[in-house]
Amino acid sequence: MSTPSNTPIITSYAEAPARTVSAGGVTYAYRELGPKGGIPVVFFVHLAANLDNWDPRIVDPIAKNHHVITFDNRGVGASTGKVADSVEAMADDAYTFIRALGFDTIDVFSFSLGGMVAQALVVKHPDLVRKLVLTGTGPAGGKDIDKVAGITYWDILRATLTGSDPKEFLFFNRNATGKPAGKAFVKRLQERTVDRDAPATVKVLQTQLNAIKKWGRSAPADLSKLTQPTLIANGDNDRMVPSVLSEDLHRRITGSELVIYPDSGHGGIFQFHDRFAPVAVKFLDR
Repeated sequence: MSTPSNTPIITSYAEAPARTVSAGGVTYAYRELGPKGGIPVVFFVHLAANLDNWDPRIVDPIAKNHHVITFDNRGVGASTGKVADSVEAMADDAYTFIRALGFDTIDVFSFSLGGMVAQALVVKHPDLVRKLVLTGTGPAGGKDIDKVAGITYWDILRATLTGSDPKEFLFFNRNATGKPAGKAFVKRLQERTVDRDAPATVKVLQTQLNAIKKWGRSAPADLSKLTQPTLIANGDNDRMVPSVLSEDLHRRITGSELVIYPDSGHGGIFQFHDRFAPVAVKFLDR
């Protein structure tokens, strides 16, 4: 379906309209922007995150020439239902949502937990995904993924004590470059001022952390079957999903490309958005 030529195309995530679609007894909240027609890029979000957690400096450059869709997992933000307690169940929900919108081919942009969900989706539905962007994430059975809960709770506590956003601690190094990058990122997430999403609850955080723990302790997935062009990116000092797991994914997925940014953490792609966004756009354009 192409956009009528007289309708201005929204390419700013801050202005993307909030929409809903119902399927399988769940109403999914989503936003879309960019030119319609062509293969959409569906964004898979991180732990305890809603629609407001995507960095506009990553979304907007991609939405310039691509139909971009972001969505809330079941039971998260404005999506109804009970929050899924496994990565595989989240992948099933994502599939339900994508099919409800009528797509049979998509590109995936994923970050952190979203990257785990994306992997589970591709393994189950290889024909659905044309291209795969995996950032700040790791494979099933990945070393130390199951430690993410302890790190998360500790950083939430540290952030609370300093009156900061936990993402400043979880996503960025606590040094001279990381601290301002974290503050700038959190500020960018506030650029949308109207029609903001419902924040994720503590229940969402706990359930999703358990799902990540299960993923980390499960049998390693056979990713050698993946034939999709895949772009993998991270910072060189990811404390949440250790950076070595990005290298692990790169080794397992034949022909994948790997980008590691220096002096940055889990949110390396957000710290280096000016360098990463063009790389992602070029990859999706090919």
